[in-house]
Amino acid sequence: MHTRQEKIEALGRVIDTLDILRVKCPWDAKQTNESLRPNTIEEVYELCDALIKEDDANIRKELGDVLLHVLFYSKIGEEKGTFDIVDVCDALNSKLIFRHPHVFGDTHVDSTDDVLRNWEELKLKEKGGNKTVLSGVPSALPAMIKAERITEKAANVGFDWQKREDVWEKVKEEVNEFAESAAEKDPAHMEEEMGDVLFAIVNASRLYGINSENALEKCNAKFIRRFNHIEKRAADQGKHLRDMTLAEMDALWNEAKSLGL
Repeated sequence: MHTRQEKIEALGRVIDTLDILRVKCPWDAKQTNESLRPNTIEEVYELCDALIKEDDANIRKELGDVLLHVLFYSKIGEEKGTFDIVDVCDALNSKLIFRHPHVFGDTHVDSTDDVLRNWEELKLKEKGGNKTVLSGVPSALPAMIKAERITEKAANVGFDWQKREDVWEKVKEEVNEFAESAAEKDPAHMEEEMGDVLFAIVNASRLYGINSENALEKCNAKFIRRFNHIEKRAADQGKHLRDMTLAEMDALWNEAKSLGL
C-alpha cells in the first residue's frame, strides 16, 4: 500500500489535471452543478453495483469517478468564490471530530447503538444541523432506502420495538389490512396499505440487521439468473416463452434452482 505522502501527492495530481481540463477541454469547461448532477447519480449507482458484486477492480474505478465529481463540484465552488476542496475537507474533518466525542472527547460508549444514539443527538445540537430527528433524511432518496433511514433515526431516539420479534405482528397486521383493501377494490386504499406493508418489511429487515436495499437487489439478480435460464432452455427446445405452460416454466425454474443459479 502507499504512504501518506504518496496519497497526498496522488490527490494533488488529480486536482492539477482537473484544473487544466476545466480551462482547455470544451466539455469540462462548460459543466455546472446542474449538468453534472445526473452523471453523479449514475456514477454512485455504478459504484453500488461494483460493491454488491465485490468487484475490487471496478470498485477502484468507480470510486475514482465519484471522487472526480467531488473535486469537480469543489472546483465550481472555488470559481464562484464560495468554497473549495480545502473547505470541504475541513468541514468534514470538524464534523467527524464533533460527532465522535467517544474518540476525541471524554464521552463513554458501550456499543455501536450508543454511538448511533449520540450521533443523532449531536446532529440536532450542531450549528446548521438537523432541526428535527427526521429532517436529515434527504427527500430525493429512493423510497426503500429512505424508509430504512427513517426507521433507523426513529429507533436511535427510542421509538422502536423492545423485542425485534414483535415486529412480525405489525407485518401481519399490515398484510391483513392490504388484503381487506384489495377485497374492497379501492386502488387508492390498496396503494396506501401496500406502502404500509413495505414499510413494515423494511423495518423488520433493519431489526434483523439486514439491509433491505441490498437484500432486494440480490433477489433481483437471482431472479434474472433463473429467468434467463428458463429463456435459454426454452430456446434450446425451440420454444417461445409465450407458448409454454406455467408448469413447464416452473419446471425449468426449479431446474435453475437445482443448478445453484
